[in-house]
Order: sequence, then C-alpha cells, then structure tokens
Amino acid sequence: MPSDLNRDTLKELLAVRQRPCLSLYQPTHRSFPEREQDPIRFKHLVRQLEDALKQQHCDQPETLLAPFRALIDDADFWNNSRDGLAIFAAPGYFKIFRPQRRVAELAVANERMHVKPLLRIAQSADRYQILALTMDSVRLYEGNRDGIDQVRLADGVPATLEQALGRELTDKGQSGFPQGYSRAGERGDPMQVEAGGAGRQAEMDRDRERFFREVDRAILEHHSKRSGLPLILAALPDHQAHFRKLSHNPHLLAEGIDNDPSLLSQNELREKSWLVMQPRYIKRLEGFIDRFGESLGQGLASEAIEEIGRATREGRVATLLVEADRRIPGQVDKDEAKALPAEEADASTPDLLDELTVWTLEQGGEVIAVPAERIPTQSGAAALYRF
Repeated sequence: MPSDLNRDTLKELLAVRQRPCLSLYQPTHRSFPEREQDPIRFKHLVRQLEDALKQQHCDQPETLLAPFRALIDDADFWNNSRDGLAIFAAPGYFKIFRPQRRVAELAVANERMHVKPLLRIAQSADRYQILALTMDSVRLYEGNRDGIDQVRLADGVPATLEQALGRELTDKGQSGFPQGYSRAGERGDPMQVEAGGAGRQAEMDRDRERFFREVDRAILEHHSKRSGLPLILAALPDHQAHFRKLSHNPHLLAEGIDNDPSLLSQNELREKSWLVMQPRYIKRLEGFIDRFGESLGQGLASEAIEEIGRATREGRVATLLVEADRRIPGQVDKDEAKALPAEEADASTPDLLDELTVWTLEQGGEVIAVPAERIPTQSGAAALYRF
C-alpha cells in the first residue's frame, strides 16, 4: 500500500539504520497504453538491485528483493500509477511512495536511503494544499505545479455539513435561501418567500458558521499542523469571505480560488492553484539566492562541497539549496565530515548531494531542492550559514 509522502515520512527514511538500504526510483505513467512498459522497466531496475547486492556480498538478497518481485506481476499495482514510483527497503523495512512528479530512473544499494529526489516533493518550496469547500462537501488536495492528488481526510475531519453538525443541523424541510445566505428585495428588505422566512435563514447562516468553524479547526489540527504547507481555499466568493473571518489557520493564504470547486476538473484546480502559489515560490527562492550572494562575500555562505560538508557537521548550515536532479558520486565520512567527489564510482557509491542533505537535516537545517536553471552555483549546492 503506497504511503503518504511528507516531512514525517522523510525523517522516517533517514532514521532507518539497517543495512543494506535499497532505493529504487522510476518514472511511471497514469494512462494506457504507456503504463504497459512500466512493469518491464521495474523488472530491469530490480535486476540492478540484485547485481548491487551481489557485489556487496549480501547474505540474504532474496529476502530483501522478495517484496519488489511480488510487484512485478501485480496488475492492480500498475493500474493505479501516478507520475513516479519510489520504493525503499532494508532488513525488516519496505515502503512504497507514488510521487506526483516524474523522477529519474535509479536503483542503488548502499549505507543509507537515497532521499534527495524526494526533497522536491516532501520539502519543496512550491508544494501546497487546497481546501475545496462547498456547503455539500469538504475535499483536500496536495501537490505542486506538476500535479495534485486528493488527500484522504483524517478521522475527525467532516466531509459534509451533516457530518459536521449532526443533530444540530437545521431541518432541510424548513429551508432558507440557497447556499445558506439571504437575499434582499428591491427595497433592501429581506425577502420572505422561502419557508421559514428570515428566522429560518438565520438558522441556516448559523449552520454555515458552525460548519466553517469545525472544518477550519479539523483541517488545522489534523492536516495543516502536520504538513506545514500553505493552504489555498477554493470556494465561492461569499464562502471565501465568511470562512476567512472565522479561520484560525496560519497556513491559509490570503489569495484563493474564487470558484465553486465542484465545477472544476482536477487539472483546472491545479492550474488555478499554481497561479496563486507561483509568485510566492519565485519570491521565496529569489530571496534565498539574493541572501546567498550577499553572504558569500561575508564568509557566511559557500558553494564548495567539501567546505559545506564540514559546516554541516559543525551545525552551521541554516539553509542548503541542492540541484534537484543532479547526482555527484563521492567519498564520505560522517565522523570526519569528509565529502569528496570520487574519481571512480558504481551504483553503491554515495551521492554527495544526498549526504549533505541528510547531514543538514540531522542538524536541524532546511534543505530545498531547486531546478538546475535556478541553482546559483556550478557545484550543485549552495549553503547559507548560521554563523
């Protein structure tokens, strides 16, 4: 069963200490007939893992590879693909992720999980959540510019008005005005044509207020606090205004999507949400790049991988930018903080950028994977120091 990918699961992967650690990445396809090639490519990658384990003289390679082999002919597994596949294994450990972003093909067996490709998904500056809210339903999505997927609501998060209010919900047989808000007559007086009149409308307005308060509380408690991601509200303009007046969610963005989300396709929702997020993403990334340039002359930044390696072990790296799809094989020694490019490398050789990522996260620093065209250095890394 695929797992959710977030900061907590990233920490879990970094905490795995059993050896050897297997990491498999594969781009996959959502639709037929392209996805028919996916199991074939996967089988080839599993064979690469097998070869790597043999080179390392692993005692029980088949025990480690058995869960991988079980997936090769699993039709249901391949019929529910996203844009990528990431699988991690170690003695007594096996975890599957389905990223929304395509990943570079890779199969490695070494001393730790290869996590850098996940950073752009789990910790990327462009990732966000969308709360699609109507008076009939509550849906939550998570994604980035490349794709969004619906998130299963946690227990305790109401999916409908009825779930939120239960017996406190106003009887539908005595309705007020559509959408739960009143309309005025030509002279500005409330129109009394609906059953129950203004009194019943007031009850429905209170229902909406209680509903929005409960949704806001539950989303904050069960999703926003855990993910730490920006939250975009997709709702009708009137609902936007009322929800924002009641909300206590610090992750809720000031701009939203002023449409009925039930009338938008998932791709339309992604396009509109990225229009909200893109300026923030660019501004934040440019802020880091500007700070890097200013700090470099002050000795508070570096692009030299060996120097960054020493600084991470000393706890001096506050923010590390790494080139998202780049891999630099090298020699590493955590205790000596050594990170040097390797003259010769194979599939089991550590990735220097991956090691710097892990060391920075272990010291409480922030790591952001950025596209090659936006990284401000030639080395593939840019570190901002605390001191």
